[in-house]
Amino acid sequence: MLIYAGIDEAGYGPMFGPLCVASSAFVLHDYDPADGEPDMWSLLSKAICRTRSESVPRIAVNDSKKLKSNAKHKALTHLERGVLSFLASSTASIPTNDSEFFQSTESVNHEKEWYKGQTPLPLGNDANVLKIDIAMLRKQLQRANISCPWLKCTSIDVDDYNKQTQQASKASLNFSTAMKHVDGLLTEFGNQHPRIMIDRHGGRVQYREELQLCWPEATIQILAENKSMSRYRLSIGSKMVTLTFASKSDEKHMPVALASMLAKFTRELHMIRFNRYFSTQIPDLKPTAGYVQDGRRFLKEIEPILAKNGVPQEQLVRSS
Repeated sequence: MLIYAGIDEAGYGPMFGPLCVASSAFVLHDYDPADGEPDMWSLLSKAICRTRSESVPRIAVNDSKKLKSNAKHKALTHLERGVLSFLASSTASIPTNDSEFFQSTESVNHEKEWYKGQTPLPLGNDANVLKIDIAMLRKQLQRANISCPWLKCTSIDVDDYNKQTQQASKASLNFSTAMKHVDGLLTEFGNQHPRIMIDRHGGRVQYREELQLCWPEATIQILAENKSMSRYRLSIGSKMVTLTFASKSDEKHMPVALASMLAKFTRELHMIRFNRYFSTQIPDLKPTAGYVQDGRRFLKEIEPILAKNGVPQEQLVRSS
């Protein structure tokens, strides 16, 4: 048996909206860990694919940037289809709104005024067609004796982000949040020795010192530190995990790709609420994705609303 997991983030660079860090984990009941990391796209090839062009009838799973469409009304179709299908593959039903989705993935439903108001789900998919997708995916997972028991996302909004980055860099915040996901996976699956894949943080090669700070009690073995990967084995009592940092992990490891999709979809749901709040007060306001260039335009246009409501900019705008 192999526990095969991945971690990725979305929203590292914007000035508005949350930083989202997500993880996914699969249990491959018939797989020998000695065979290395499996090709999940091949194992589930009748249900999933890598590209949007191949996604009928299969479900596209890849780095979120490759699946988000430029068409406004279909921008999140593929992200939503993949995330909700895998989420429902081990649960009874599809979330009917974003609040249910946040609860299912243990993401924070932020209480700020601009995050209030639920969004019905699904957004860009027909619910009945999505049920067919889920049935297809469940069938292929069962045939391969694979399950997906873990889809989690941490959402850090601007207030908390600014407080935490007063003490450390945003790179450190991103890393520490990712390590909290590792800790959750270690707690849940540590007796089965999970293998966790993650993108390199800042292009670094050496991580042992940072890992030891996160787990002072752990014995940490360096398995590889080279251009292709940095791999470590952590042992804490009877629990063990192998953690691999490698560039473009979301292209090489399906659990990382799914984590990327989950993080991006979670962030986009928050931004839908964010834009809806301000557009109700400024009807002709063009929505923003929150990134700096367009974010400056958006901030200038909403300044009268912030002043009227007595909202400091630091509650909406990241400090770094």
